Amino acid sequence: MKTQKRKKKWVKITLITLLVLFLSFGIYSYSVYKSFKNAVDTMHQPIERKQSDKRQEPVEVKKDPFTVLMLGVDERQGDKGRSDSMIVLAVNPQKQSVKMLSIPRDTRTEIVGKGKEDKINHAYAFGGVPMAMDTVENFLDIPIDYYIQINMEGFKDIVDAVGGVTVQNDLDFTVGQYHFAKGNITLNGDEALSYSRMRHEDPRGDFGRQERQRQIIQAVIKEGASLSTLTNFSDIFSALGKNVKTNLTFDQMAAIQKNDKTAGNSIEQIEIKETGTKINKIYYGLVAPEEKQRVQSELKSQLELSNSN
Repeated sequence: MKTQKRKKKWVKITLITLLVLFLSFGIYSYSVYKSFKNAVDTMHQPIERKQSDKRQEPVEVKKDPFTVLMLGVDERQGDKGRSDSMIVLAVNPQKQSVKMLSIPRDTRTEIVGKGKEDKINHAYAFGGVPMAMDTVENFLDIPIDYYIQINMEGFKDIVDAVGGVTVQNDLDFTVGQYHFAKGNITLNGDEALSYSRMRHEDPRGDFGRQERQRQIIQAVIKEGASLSTLTNFSDIFSALGKNVKTNLTFDQMAAIQKNDKTAGNSIEQIEIKETGTKINKIYYGLVAPEEKQRVQSELKSQLELSNSN
């Protein structure tokens, strides 16, 4: 009899404990949800842009393939800045896959709305996000549906908010007061910013810098998703709200997270090959027509678009 009472007592205690944990988790999750929603609302910045002739109907991120242009903007006080990095993500929800193309900043192409050819990263300086999206859309011959703009100067706050990042460095170099040795290195915000900006000492030039920028972004995502940083969610979301802008809504982000969460595990990087040259003493990266066609075809296949688009 006593044994049965003890069993019932422990069952009761276990159930109460589980209930308390469940309620605590629910409250905590709501707190995280609310903070994240507030951050996204701060980040949300619609843009005025004419309807693209490459997209007949608006996309639904739950089921349709879509694109996102990521702009790493080097904004400093008193300067509008240029897009220091340009990355196009082509997401296919049905295939649960993402293709990622980094466009070198010195790529020479038509700047849509400016009526001349120039470095592709100048599009942002001339006409902000809309001109950058139009120019990349014209260059790749695919619709650019959304954008995410990251202030690289403030990106260090995001790195610090997640407690720093660890990356695998394949090049020994020094920039200013910071020395970066080969191998696994852990970086704080200022170090990560300096690490991601360097290109002159890298024999790969822009491609090497793009690789380091991807490393930092992927490391931030990894740290941000780990359980150890959940207690810092308020600082993380605050840093995101201050330094990231996007035309994606909270509902769209939630839908992407829900439907495409496994797609992040199958990101395929696409590289575009260029030939460096100087025109009027200014350095440009020239893309051969057949190379541009190759990249366009790969992206169109991912987005399930015909090559006639």
